[in-house]
Amino acid sequence: MTQQVDSFDFPAELEWVNTSQVPQRELLRGRATLLYFWTYDCVNCINLLADIAWLESRYHDGLCVVGVHTPRYEAQRSAAAVLKAVNRHGLRHPVASDPGFALWQKLGVQAWPSVVLLDTQARPVAIFTGEGRRQEIDARIRALLDEAIAGDTRVYENWPPVARPEPHLPLAFPARVVATDRHLYISDTAHHRVLETTLDGNVLRQFGSGNAGYWDGRLADCGLASPQGLALGKDYLYIADTGNHAVRRVRLLSGDMETVAGTGKVGRDRPQQHPQPKAVGLCGPVDVAFHNEHLYVSLAGQQQIWDLDLTRGTLDILAGSGRFGLADGAGTYASFAQPAGLAALGQALFVADAGAGAVRAIRLGDRQVTTLVGAGPWQPGDAAGRRDAVRLQHPQGVAVDPRGLVFVADSYNDKLKAINLKTGETRSFSLPYRFQAPEGVSLSQGALWVANTNAHEIVRVDLGNGSCRRIAVGE
Repeated sequence: MTQQVDSFDFPAELEWVNTSQVPQRELLRGRATLLYFWTYDCVNCINLLADIAWLESRYHDGLCVVGVHTPRYEAQRSAAAVLKAVNRHGLRHPVASDPGFALWQKLGVQAWPSVVLLDTQARPVAIFTGEGRRQEIDARIRALLDEAIAGDTRVYENWPPVARPEPHLPLAFPARVVATDRHLYISDTAHHRVLETTLDGNVLRQFGSGNAGYWDGRLADCGLASPQGLALGKDYLYIADTGNHAVRRVRLLSGDMETVAGTGKVGRDRPQQHPQPKAVGLCGPVDVAFHNEHLYVSLAGQQQIWDLDLTRGTLDILAGSGRFGLADGAGTYASFAQPAGLAALGQALFVADAGAGAVRAIRLGDRQVTTLVGAGPWQPGDAAGRRDAVRLQHPQGVAVDPRGLVFVADSYNDKLKAINLKTGETRSFSLPYRFQAPEGVSLSQGALWVANTNAHEIVRVDLGNGSCRRIAVGE
């Protein structure tokens, strides 16, 4: 239950990020109101958004939806940063930034994500914590609206959509880039597609229709949803199809796409529960790495790294207990916190462990997990130097140089960093360029290629002289 609140008004401290029209109590009356509390780094919150969209569509003539963003990281306190997340996820209802947790405390919210329902008199009547509670919330909304009909107080007018959209650009929140000696492969995440371009950005092919969906096919005649991680393996391009909770691959010769793991719906299966990878329910695959006929998948929603043996066609857990945290150990004795970026080198797999603010290494021979840098989920920061002093803020991308450097996209610090594998010494790049929440990095041609996500662009950083050049993708 919520804390007892007889009358409801939005606190004055809230910053409305995508509208200047504050929902007033008088306007809420006659409708049920759904308030959801989220933080945009949280995979569980992102999963909840699918349920919110379903409820919003189902009750378009009787439900007011309002998002309330409460930050976990310092970088999320900015209303501008929250607006970026709102636009990335295509939210068209009012969203407020609550950096001081004023409404959170007023309503007695205790965890991300949470949904608070107001009745048709704008009084809080229920709270639902966690994701996966669509049916319960649906039943309660229906009951509230039925009560309003019985009392002849229901309002049937649609709640108008709101928006402060991003500029219209060829890319929309690109999450990853993979560079070869001839091509770039770019996950154009908010456009629900993957692009193949020249190194200068001329678009050669598009995989995915550009509209969120889930079906196999050829080139643009197939469906992706918020794709992120990419990996090249022999004749294939592998894709972490994050919004569909699946792993897909494109046969590069023909452009045909097929599903190799996942069902297209969120799930938290264990690989042993189903013999076929395409029958296993996944939660939040965000990156993939190909190495020696194995495809490694970071499952942010399950706090694990999985191993898809492409020769045998089997799935297994490489590492991670499934518990949110930072603990070293062998295989499932280790723990991760929303693992994101992956990169393989030799007999090791490197992991940008986003929620832990860390970079980890997994020895592939015995699955031993060690922490290279980072202090754990509740100690984010921005510090370079000695191994024990290094602090990161939600790093999401890694790339490994055979000479012994790990390049890191330190996303919420808007920086690129490099870790010396021998010493753990970490340095922060000082570059003549503004990075905005970079998520993906790739090494090729003496350069670091960066998915500068919130700036909707790909940037080439010359490792010899430090010069930076924006790639004119699709222009």
